[in-house]
Amino acid sequence: MIRLAADLFKEKGYQTTTLNDIANYAGMDRASVYYYVGNKEEFFRDAVKGGVEQNAKNIEQMLAREDIGTREKLRQLVQLLMQSYSDSYPYMYVYIQEEMHKIADAKTPWAQEMLEKTKGFEHAVLALIKQGVAEGSFRDDIPASLAANTIFGMLNWTYRWYTPKSKFSAKEVADAFCNIFFTGMQKD
Repeated sequence: MIRLAADLFKEKGYQTTTLNDIANYAGMDRASVYYYVGNKEEFFRDAVKGGVEQNAKNIEQMLAREDIGTREKLRQLVQLLMQSYSDSYPYMYVYIQEEMHKIADAKTPWAQEMLEKTKGFEHAVLALIKQGVAEGSFRDDIPASLAANTIFGMLNWTYRWYTPKSKFSAKEVADAFCNIFFTGMQKD
């Protein structure tokens, strides 16, 4: 049911998808859907929570590694997120596509947890870029926040064109993004 709801959210958008749409797509009546959930937000939460939590855990473990440098950590972070988008398709794309803050009441514990984890991804990228600048491996004439937004802009736009069946694998996409980013951020 969660997968079906996520497919519809991706196809039609969260706001326009109804529980009746989900029921029809699943070949059920709406009353049966209410057996599983009280509202469509529950489907949304169930669809994205696992992916966001797993990403947060994986990023934390990767950042703690001392055997790789800043640039490699940033590369692995981009690869991890892109692979997650592919592995948990379409769940993570629904999260990006629908701008979670517009769907869930930002005051709910679930929304707060998801926002905190998302901000954690942003802070990790920003910290790695700042560290790269401090080490002299990244140029210092581009604000770190702008460089971080470049990475998230590339990643977050993939919901518009990428599927696991795309011409390029998640790794190929992540590697291309990193090559573009690192070339542009390379210190002269």
